[in-house]
Amino acid sequence: MSRVLGIDYGDRRIGIALSDPMRIIASPLCVIDNTGLRHALAEILALCEKHDVSQIVMGLPLNMNGTSGEAAQKVNRFMEELRRRTKIPVLTWDERLSTVSAQHALIEAGTRRENRKGLVDKVAAQIILQHWLDAQPSDPFDEEPRA
Repeated sequence: MSRVLGIDYGDRRIGIALSDPMRIIASPLCVIDNTGLRHALAEILALCEKHDVSQIVMGLPLNMNGTSGEAAQKVNRFMEELRRRTKIPVLTWDERLSTVSAQHALIEAGTRRENRKGLVDKVAAQIILQHWLDAQPSDPFDEEPRA
């Protein structure tokens, strides 16, 4: 099986996570500085090629009442540009409270405040991707990408 890339999109930083080949465990991979659309897309596509990614899951920051706000619209615009540049399926997953969960996990792990800034985005991407992986039907013999 190939891997799934998880994305936590932000105006300043984009957190990236990667699944294992069996699509069971998500791990934080890196943070991309969001210095511009072209740069961010190139970095993501390079990671997809390097890690044999067959699916991308982007966190969709819905409002607490389930509606789509400004942040979700930014993610949708970025996602559409990503879809134009790759044949890899790009899906969304509700990411409500993923950043808060990531911050709590880092605090519980004893990560110093000054070190959390660089970690929280990729840990949030890991949480988004892990929740998506956990929601998928498990069939270790299934070679088709799950949607």
